[in-house]
Amino acid sequence: MAKKMKNQTEKEMSFLDHLEELRWHLIRSVLAIIILASIAFLAKDFIFDVLIFGPKHADFPTYKVLCEIAQFIGFKDSFCFTELPFRIQSRTMGGQFSAHIWTSITAGFIVAFPYVLLEMWKFISPGLRLKERSSAKGFIFIASILFFIGVLFGYYVVTPLSINFLGTYQVSGQVHNDFDLSSYISLVRASVIASGLIFELPILIYILTKVGVVTPDMLKKYRKISLVVVLILSAIITPPDIASQVIVSVPIIILYEISIFISRAVIRKQEKLLKKQTK
Repeated sequence: MAKKMKNQTEKEMSFLDHLEELRWHLIRSVLAIIILASIAFLAKDFIFDVLIFGPKHADFPTYKVLCEIAQFIGFKDSFCFTELPFRIQSRTMGGQFSAHIWTSITAGFIVAFPYVLLEMWKFISPGLRLKERSSAKGFIFIASILFFIGVLFGYYVVTPLSINFLGTYQVSGQVHNDFDLSSYISLVRASVIASGLIFELPILIYILTKVGVVTPDMLKKYRKISLVVVLILSAIITPPDIASQVIVSVPIIILYEISIFISRAVIRKQEKLLKKQTK
């Protein structure tokens, strides 16, 4: 009886009630980000000296691995170096403080991502079936894992490739690279956040398949076009050298193939359910 009353109450919620509900979910999400951003703000030395400026140093793990690979295939000059020939500077009065604030907010968002997903799910779940609601934990866990893997990929692969290429690129030996602090941090932030969101592709395909927008046959049909889109996307988020684009393209293509498998699994499940209902 209580469940029926609850379902009836959910159905009778007006548009303004839904907006009010959404507002509180957003407020809780923002509060979580602010709390974690405050912790990141206090951990300034670790956030900047270790994380943000880590890819600027020649002893960064990615450069060591790439140097060994480059030596193996005969391209030693590409990734083997002792120092990146550029400096980072702040040319505005509030530049460092502004960078501190926005970097802390970014860190807060990344760490709070699972909780933000949970709040969004709480808002959406009343309109779903009981079986779909029960899969919330699995959905949030998988989506969070994919996001964090994407963040790590962006930090350990996309960011150092971009910094290595752009930091060493010169149109003339007479021009020295002095990058602004905001420009450097923007590159790191964009690489990390963009990669994290790109790795949510299987989740996006799952949802689109569920609502009938995408099918596995459609994904197969447009695989070649998708490959071109992937190459364009990798060219946007990485420096314009072939090695970097290939390195970034491979995991995205793998994610696309996984998405086809997921879409096929969703369709099969829907077909089985339809057969049971018709019997």
